Amino acid sequence: MIRALFILLLPMMAQAETVRIATYNTELSRDGPGLLLRDIQRGDPQVQAVVDVLVAAQSDIVALQGVDWDLEGQAIAALIDQLRTTGLDYPYHFSGVPNSGFETALDLNGDGRTHGPADAQGWGRFTGQAGLAVLSRYPINEDKVQDFTNLLWRDLPGAELPVTDAGPFPSEEAQAIQRLSSVAHWIVPVDTPIGSLDLMTFHAAPPVFDGPEDRNGLRNRDEIRLWSLVLDGELGRKPDGPFVIAADANLDPVRGDGRTEAIQALLTDSRLQDPRPADASGALTTVEWKAVGEMRVDYVLPSADLQVLDAGIFWPDPDTPLRKTAEQASRHRLVWVDVTAPTQPMN
Repeated sequence: MIRALFILLLPMMAQAETVRIATYNTELSRDGPGLLLRDIQRGDPQVQAVVDVLVAAQSDIVALQGVDWDLEGQAIAALIDQLRTTGLDYPYHFSGVPNSGFETALDLNGDGRTHGPADAQGWGRFTGQAGLAVLSRYPINEDKVQDFTNLLWRDLPGAELPVTDAGPFPSEEAQAIQRLSSVAHWIVPVDTPIGSLDLMTFHAAPPVFDGPEDRNGLRNRDEIRLWSLVLDGELGRKPDGPFVIAADANLDPVRGDGRTEAIQALLTDSRLQDPRPADASGALTTVEWKAVGEMRVDYVLPSADLQVLDAGIFWPDPDTPLRKTAEQASRHRLVWVDVTAPTQPMN
């Protein structure tokens, strides 16, 4: 009798497992290679503030933006070690060379010059500046990672590249080598207590800082649109199980000069759910920039089959030590969502 009851309760026990998934633009990027590693080792106050935010959030899986990539992975390894010394252990991580700072020989932004930060595949002063990383408490299946970072923009189905009266902007030669990802696009499979889960992550270009050709606006839109094409089966391997998009889309669904229809389409896609994480005051703000004010640009969007138990934005009450820490860490705020397995039918 006891054995039979245990078997009946197994689905409910599995369902009780919770996985917290977060995204956080740390803004830890530095102006030169090796400087982030130096600052982590020195105990830089901003680095420590980022560590304190991550420790307070206690995410099981977190997609990080704004962390400099290096060939031997020393900076991210040092950050993980720093987290471990404070009691937050991420034994698994994934990172790869991003497009940011990946130098080209062409003028990619149309200013008539070459070899500048904006002439890299993604804006950057050096290869790997402001890259991505995924940290996880659970095993990452690296053999099945899908990496779209090298995808040419023009090869994206339905891509719209910038043009002017003179023709392709800034040139046909530039568009022939221009990659879509300003940083990277990854699908990272993670083996969690609720089953295999695909983490989809990216950091889109800001849809501003260009001219009437709207190069950055068009690129931002297509970087966001890539995920719909994956879910449609038009690009890469379509997920065959639960997934979560956790990323900095650099686009607010209402405010700003970007093509807001791109993020609106993603947020309303029936294959996804938007838990609308909020801070303690009820605000959806995930970043505050002095020039444009508060915006929602960072998202954690679980697939429709996952059960969402809770969600929030890590932005503690004013006049508390943790609020000051969060403000010191980054202009962006950590966004998290708690999910559990899809409801299992009872027999």
